[in-house]
Amino acid sequence: MYPSKFDYHRPSSVQEAVQILSSNPDAKILAGGHSLIPVMKLRLAAPAALVDIGRIDALQGISRSNGSLRIGACVTYHEIANSADVQAAAPALAEAAGQIGDRQVRYRGTIGGNLSHADPASDLPAAALALGATLHVTGPGGSRSVSASDFFVDLMMTALQPDEILTGVEVPVAQSGTGSAYVKWEHPASGYALCGAAAVVTRGASGSCTGASLCFNGVSSTAVAATAVAASLVGSDLSDATIESAVGDLSIPDATGDMFASAGYRQELAKVMGARALSTARDRA
Repeated sequence: MYPSKFDYHRPSSVQEAVQILSSNPDAKILAGGHSLIPVMKLRLAAPAALVDIGRIDALQGISRSNGSLRIGACVTYHEIANSADVQAAAPALAEAAGQIGDRQVRYRGTIGGNLSHADPASDLPAAALALGATLHVTGPGGSRSVSASDFFVDLMMTALQPDEILTGVEVPVAQSGTGSAYVKWEHPASGYALCGAAAVVTRGASGSCTGASLCFNGVSSTAVAATAVAASLVGSDLSDATIESAVGDLSIPDATGDMFASAGYRQELAKVMGARALSTARDRA
């Protein structure tokens, strides 16, 4: 099918894009387009206007400074997966980006579009949540920062206002003794995650765990943090047996059940993938 008619705008700055959004309540942001264009072709969405932000220079680039890694909202999955800075500073993010879709998707899809769309089965939300990412947003009232833990509100719903744009993602650079990892069990046809797990582990001088996080996608309506599991690991030796015991008590609130997998199956899958992610992060710490 063909999409409904729409106006097309290609602003050259974030401020211009925000102005267009403010004056067009039915406008939608176009970045990579891999989520928006298919639903437009099916006429499940019919925006009056598209605001193409893909050529705004301020939304490009990956930079590292002051202990943080900043990634522009229009940086593609391919760039993230192959960036030496991301691989060194936040391996879980590079791994998550490298497992999205296929090569064609990774060359066009963007981190900003992915996080703003907030598909529960996508890979980047769990990685952003586990890594403690900060999302930078600009709207008519100026700029603000939102933690990943506050950004994902519900199924395909975020803290973004209709006239705001996600401009960049900031991730703390992994310090000595910290490792991270992302693993997933994917649907064989679509590549979407039936369960994806992102883990971050920090070990002290004695080798014991001084901090941990474990987050999932594909198992609930939003990316979800297993805070109880992470807390139980602090002070432990992070042995395989300890990790298995910790994830054995994992419970996903309101786990998703659908035609692809039951809620119970996803619960058990989360335990397996969670243990794998934690073990890999531990070995990298």
